[in-house]
Amino acid sequence: MSAEAREGECALGILGGTFDPIHHGHLVAAEEARHAFGLHTILFIPCGQPYHKPKPPAASAEDRYEMTRLATASNPHFEVSRLEIDRRGPSYTIDTLEALQQARPNCCWHIILGADAVEEISSWKRPQKLLRQCRIIVVSRPGAPWEEVEAALPTAYDEHVHRLEIPGLHISSTELRQRAAQGRPLRYLVPNAVAQYIRQHGLYGASAVKPA
Repeated sequence: MSAEAREGECALGILGGTFDPIHHGHLVAAEEARHAFGLHTILFIPCGQPYHKPKPPAASAEDRYEMTRLATASNPHFEVSRLEIDRRGPSYTIDTLEALQQARPNCCWHIILGADAVEEISSWKRPQKLLRQCRIIVVSRPGAPWEEVEAALPTAYDEHVHRLEIPGLHISSTELRQRAAQGRPLRYLVPNAVAQYIRQHGLYGASAVKPA
């Protein structure tokens, strides 16, 4: 299946991640990619068991799914999938893509990645097949050293990888977990509904607060 969209096909985007927790940086990247590449829908896919990370996510799969659902609820072009959290074993992008292609065969898929993730693409499961079947949108901040990303990619990947510069929001999920544990505010860093969910459920060491 070609990665190029054909007339009549629906162009869809995939944004995967642990979303531990999801934050405004994720949402900005998704919306910028949707607008720049004419994507009808962005599918957020919380990772179940990330094979490339030595430690499991801090929050449960169900909590991460629910936070992602809350964060995306106001955008009619955003959807959330349980595909990877309901799957047993490690989550591989090519397996997810093939499952989505079977469910929605007449769609052209675009995978949205951060610049740091795309540098590791050669180590992924069946990367050549993945690149034949989708486009890769690499989001980067203004002034980011794009040359380093290009140097890390094999030349054969060039035509499949597209750069998208987005506003620089320096938000880290690791830092957000630390802020929650320290009782520091999460407002304006994550959607309000996500901040409330973290507090209400005592995630990341935050003091649990009962809903008013």
